Amino acid sequence: MGAIGLGDVGAAAELTEYDHRGPAVLVLGDSEEARERARNAADSAGCRVVDSIGIAEALERIDRQVLVDAVLLNLDGDPGPSLDPLLERLNAAAAAGRNGSVVAAPFELVDRVAALTDHRSVVQLCEASEADWGRAIARASTLEPLRFEDITKRPGVPRLQQLSEEVGRIASILASLSEEEAAAAEADEGGTGGDAVHAGLVRQIIRARRLRDQYLKGDLFADPAWDMLLDLLAAKLEDRRVAVSSLCIAAAVPPTTALRWIKILCEQGLILRVTDPQDGRRVFIEMAPDTSMMMERYLRAAQRISPLIV
Repeated sequence: MGAIGLGDVGAAAELTEYDHRGPAVLVLGDSEEARERARNAADSAGCRVVDSIGIAEALERIDRQVLVDAVLLNLDGDPGPSLDPLLERLNAAAAAGRNGSVVAAPFELVDRVAALTDHRSVVQLCEASEADWGRAIARASTLEPLRFEDITKRPGVPRLQQLSEEVGRIASILASLSEEEAAAAEADEGGTGGDAVHAGLVRQIIRARRLRDQYLKGDLFADPAWDMLLDLLAAKLEDRRVAVSSLCIAAAVPPTTALRWIKILCEQGLILRVTDPQDGRRVFIEMAPDTSMMMERYLRAAQRISPLIV
């Protein structure tokens, strides 16, 4: 945090409540109802709300704010052109190490928010549960990359154990794919390579995975990382670009869960964010080259065992 002058001390004292009840958060929202939900989430997470204001005053209020751990922005709809500079300011604050943010917005704003808030300490929510809010506030208020804080001492907030387990599952997927890649390469060298992977095959796998949901409870087998990787591989083979919102749908899980996975996969280097050259408010997601090669080799190796891959 940058130094403050003597003239700012009085304002800082008025704007900030100094105690040790937990992270200090500034609540922003486009309606009183939206702000109330964010305040309730902050209370449940053991935070202290230093102020709660509307979008119109948000930029000016952020400029005056001193010593805040996180900003909570909750939107019921599109507030118009004022949103973009606000998102850019929140992202810049996270990049500068001043504070993180939580941005909760409806699904129609998913691509816009994702395009302007790429820092890991700006956590994006959509159709979020109370537990989602708790995890997001915990991460946004730490400002440390890939550090999953034990927040059991904060009332009403679950541990972040689930997120750590999800990262572990990604590592397991990577290890499995690496083993299959080596087996496939060895088989190819022996002249017994499988058929080339094509978009139709990948789409068949995706349809087979969705077919399970008609017969078995879908959340029992939720695997958003794999579903997103399959969708991105199919898109690559079709020479098609994938927006963040489209990838959320492909994940077959709630939007907030999908958004969390997208950030994790980006941090792991499995997928990449690519800005739309025609519209800076939109980003596309694509597979990293190594991930694409690994996926194709895995599917070729798997086809040698069985034509049915789900």
